Amino acid sequence: MNDAIVIERLIKHYGSRRVVDAVNLRVPAGCVYGFLGRNGAGKSTLIKTLLGMVQPDVGRATLLGEDFRDLRSATRARIAYLAEGHPLYRWMRVGEAARFTRRFYPTWREALFEGILDHFRISRRQKIGKLSNGQRAQVSLALALAPDPELLILDDPTLGLDTVVRREFLESLIHLIQRNGRTIFFSSHMLSDVERVADRVGILADGVLRVDCPTDHFKSAVRRVVMEFSGAVPRFPACAGLVSQRALGGKLELVVVDFGNQHRELAESLGATDLDVLEMNLEDAFIAYTRGEAPPLPTLEWELAV
Repeated sequence: MNDAIVIERLIKHYGSRRVVDAVNLRVPAGCVYGFLGRNGAGKSTLIKTLLGMVQPDVGRATLLGEDFRDLRSATRARIAYLAEGHPLYRWMRVGEAARFTRRFYPTWREALFEGILDHFRISRRQKIGKLSNGQRAQVSLALALAPDPELLILDDPTLGLDTVVRREFLESLIHLIQRNGRTIFFSSHMLSDVERVADRVGILADGVLRVDCPTDHFKSAVRRVVMEFSGAVPRFPACAGLVSQRALGGKLELVVVDFGNQHRELAESLGATDLDVLEMNLEDAFIAYTRGEAPPLPTLEWELAV
């Protein structure tokens, strides 16, 4: 099996609104895939569809080689899910939550669960309702990792964690899961987290998958271009790769995908006296790319090697 997740033309409507719009996506086995998008872009809907919590209108998907609508119990036991907000039964103690969860996972590793709790200094005797938001997130992580899943699906996994614990969480996640070809598919609002750990990124905008490529490729493809003019600042003409533009004093700032000779020649034809092409980190590139203007966003894809 080369792909842990395969999605083909997945469509989901809520009323007249299409929240997932003909998404095609492959996540290679052993990959850490960062799934990004602004609030309301459709990320959680797509994740819940994969897990059978939401029924799509059109399309198909496979998880670990099986149709997502008909996963065998043995296959479900190879998949773990960490939900947004870390919902847990608050009346349970941590140990009770572990006993409840391990019934569903024949591969449950008690020593691993205990080790994660010790790492976060959480006792099995503590009541979940008395834990802080960050501690509940840590317990959720321990419950998700203890079955030693082949595929871990995370919806905003670092929500509720402070900076130090969040970094420890990410390091533990990669160390414990990505060995032996484990696959991680996660959405996150923390772009610095994604940049640190993700091999590939996908960006959903208005339900459409606009980006699907290696993380480094996305960062290198999106550029901020600053042009200076001695007189009035003109508008940059519509062209391939142009995401947005704005005038700042005597300067025109563009966000461009795959800046090249065509863009440079257009800048010269407008009379630019100076031109700088600037690199962007993942967070800046994501914000610039998804903020966009009226023109439709250019699609940025990088085919997986077959």
